[in-house]
Amino acid sequence: MSRSFRGRALACGALLIALGVAPGLFAQVVGTSRTRIRNPEQEELQKLLNEAQSALEQKDYASAIQKYQAYLAKEPGSAYAHFQMGYAYTAAGRPAEAKTEYAKAVALDPKMGPAYTNLGMTLLELKQASDAVAPLEKAAELEPTDAHARFLAGLALEQAGRAPEAVAQYQAAEKLDPKDPQTREALANALLEANRASDAEAEFLALLALEPNSGRAHMGLARALLAEKKTDEAAAQIDDYLKTRPNDARARIERASILINAGKYDEGIAELDRAAAIQPPGVSALDLRAQAYLGEKKYDAAIPVLQKLMALDPKNAQYAMALGHAYVEKKDNAGALRVLVPAYKANPDSEAVLGDLVAAEYGLGNYPATLQALKVLEQHRALPPGGWYLRASCYDKLGQKAEALDAYEKFLGMNKDLNSDEYFAAAARVQTLQREVKEKKR
Repeated sequence: MSRSFRGRALACGALLIALGVAPGLFAQVVGTSRTRIRNPEQEELQKLLNEAQSALEQKDYASAIQKYQAYLAKEPGSAYAHFQMGYAYTAAGRPAEAKTEYAKAVALDPKMGPAYTNLGMTLLELKQASDAVAPLEKAAELEPTDAHARFLAGLALEQAGRAPEAVAQYQAAEKLDPKDPQTREALANALLEANRASDAEAEFLALLALEPNSGRAHMGLARALLAEKKTDEAAAQIDDYLKTRPNDARARIERASILINAGKYDEGIAELDRAAAIQPPGVSALDLRAQAYLGEKKYDAAIPVLQKLMALDPKNAQYAMALGHAYVEKKDNAGALRVLVPAYKANPDSEAVLGDLVAAEYGLGNYPATLQALKVLEQHRALPPGGWYLRASCYDKLGQKAEALDAYEKFLGMNKDLNSDEYFAAAARVQTLQREVKEKKR
């Protein structure tokens, strides 16, 4: 069976780094110094600012916001106050308002690097990665020796779908801090996303040197090796990972995928069984199991799995096509037609569906329908010898002797297997039909 129906989500692309993958990674910057206003006429403003800062330090964010709002009502041009209120909004879980305040801070002070950083991280939190790129690149420009600023710029680029540019930022961050595992992992993933599997492999190996027990490094390295078609080495990496994390069902499914793609169906099914003992199988695991059973021609086992897949994803015509094929192989032609007819309507150009429709219609004795299906199939490709034999047999059973004779002779001219049952049957019918057609012409 074709593997095109699998559509896993685990195949070989780079994982985007999720927000909050490590403690402190997205901790935003907050100012600590208080602005001193020396004008005696502004003592009340100084008091508001000090009270706002104290509330912020005590994590009373609602009070801090209120105090900063009161201050900014009289001093709207204070970049520092906008920045601090942005942080208060962030801490209070109000990123949309925080975004507005950080934007005002950078507009008032274009060289305030921390404000650009916090604005970019807030945009990432709001799932606006494309918008986050510019402020985070600006922060990296203002702080050229700050590895974390480069890292964040790379993260925004990667989440915006700009993996090659993300690689450059991650590489710059790695030069500044070569022992940071988060940067190295991010770089490795971005390289994989940018289709540079060999470079990604080197980065994952370097990450393992830093963190020998890193499960993500083992799995990342496995993906890189798979992209390089080093399947045995990839499986070994997943084996190493599973030794320390045996209950990771997802990793077991990934290993099963490698085994099944390599034609090691029994080993793959055994791995799927282990994954199923950890958690109920989802679409990807059932998909792999169906592929393995079909590969082994275990149609009785494949049919219930494909039925489950169709129930989970009824719009996926590939599952219907696979189920129809399994029914045909089991000689359940009525069952085959029930799923193949709608599958054909969804995929009228599929030669595989047409071929199975021919077999099912013929098996049910629907000879006119078989001939029609063969005619449609012939529009896509030349019929093989078996197709001509079925065409001849249909004509023969419908009493169309001249057409049957022509088709049988076509089959015999193409057939290379002189010991097949079809060859002997066709040869015998040709002799009979030649005589009958000749007598009819008299």
